[in-house]
Amino acid sequence: MTLELLSFEPMNVRLTQDQKIKLLNSDDVYSIMQQILMRENKIRRNQEHFWVIGLDNRNKILFIELIGLGQVNRVGANPPDVFRMGIYKMAVRMILVHNHPSGEVDPSREDRDFTDKMLKVGKLISIEVLDHLVISETTYTSFKDKGIMDELTKSGLFEIVEREKVAIKEWQLKMEAERGEHRGKLAIAKKMKKEGYDNDTIKKLTRLPIAEIREL
Repeated sequence: MTLELLSFEPMNVRLTQDQKIKLLNSDDVYSIMQQILMRENKIRRNQEHFWVIGLDNRNKILFIELIGLGQVNRVGANPPDVFRMGIYKMAVRMILVHNHPSGEVDPSREDRDFTDKMLKVGKLISIEVLDHLVISETTYTSFKDKGIMDELTKSGLFEIVEREKVAIKEWQLKMEAERGEHRGKLAIAKKMKKEGYDNDTIKKLTRLPIAEIREL
């Protein structure tokens, strides 16, 4: 996994009711993510995907978001990509997942370094990174099961310097403000819907996505 950000619009992954579960272990995570990967056609499965899973304090799935799609072994992400939806949805824990189209699921040095960085950014903004899974169509490796998460938690290989801490905190506050504004729009849209406004009018006045308005 490369660490440079590639141009990509994050995409919320639609879950079935059976997939909206409490995650107990890495097998649970892989069972869901294998299904999501296999939804893709063969061409897309030959690209590297990077997903984030947001969890509440009971380890129930709040969302799964595809935040990166690259070439055969090339996808990028940075902390705002990884944690944006987590802040929006008030997740307290997250799991990282990416696939290796080659079928080889041993974590690379880059995978470990990237996870190390996300662990420490997550700690700074109070979102615990529980695990990172490297998956293929038929198998997976869990950083947590392999003891890698414990190693990285104790490692001093990546430390956030003061300048980065300030920038991350500023970004977190900005995202929390946007979340508050978004919730205000949702409240207005809900009230308008009860009063009989049609979805197109609500979209025009609130600038909310039509999909969110339909779900109110």
